Amino acid sequence: MDGFTRYALYYAPPPGALADFGAAWLGWDPRGGRKVARTTLPGLPMPVAKITEPPHRYGLHATLKPPFRLAPGFDVSELHNAVEALASSLEPVMVDGLRLDRIDGFLALVPEGDPTPLALLAARVVEALDAFRAVPSEAELERRRQAGLSHRQEVLLQQWGYPYVMEEYRFHLTLSGPLPDEEAEEIETLLSPVLEPILPAPLRIRDICLFGEGQDGRFHNLHRYTLNG
Repeated sequence: MDGFTRYALYYAPPPGALADFGAAWLGWDPRGGRKVARTTLPGLPMPVAKITEPPHRYGLHATLKPPFRLAPGFDVSELHNAVEALASSLEPVMVDGLRLDRIDGFLALVPEGDPTPLALLAARVVEALDAFRAVPSEAELERRRQAGLSHRQEVLLQQWGYPYVMEEYRFHLTLSGPLPDEEAEEIETLLSPVLEPILPAPLRIRDICLFGEGQDGRFHNLHRYTLNG
């Protein structure tokens, strides 16, 4: 687990059809830390590599605790132990399922039904592991502010190092970068029949994953922790 520049806590689909789709669609399998041959989907308005350029290096995931550098005085073995202890205290979470949708101009898998249990899970993870997060530099904060933050998001950025946590959190598994409306609609139409038979209903989250960012900027799934609370 050593040698990574940043760490994050994600939900990553367990081995199966959805995880396999995500690896092929994004061209990156974080489970094995390897590139994967891209999905061939006739009729796309642009190459898959261009559609998925921003999320490609992360692999298919939903963020729980956003990427952070380790704070001075901590090492990754201590982080691992803390995540293991946290997972043992957390109960599995269930929502109605996942669906393909557009949010903020990009395509993503979002929860069906009440997302509150997912937000509560993410909030617990963010808060419980915050001691391991190094304080972001002023340059890092300014990059976040370029998106145009509300007053509350600025407060969250200062407190937790990221503006889209706690009540601003939205659980989603990103499938594309920002897309023009017409192209997004075309891609959504083509992806929907591919995804429909493999999307979980209900979605049961039984584990969380520690990811690490390699020197090449790609994220690797380092360990999967069962929720045993």
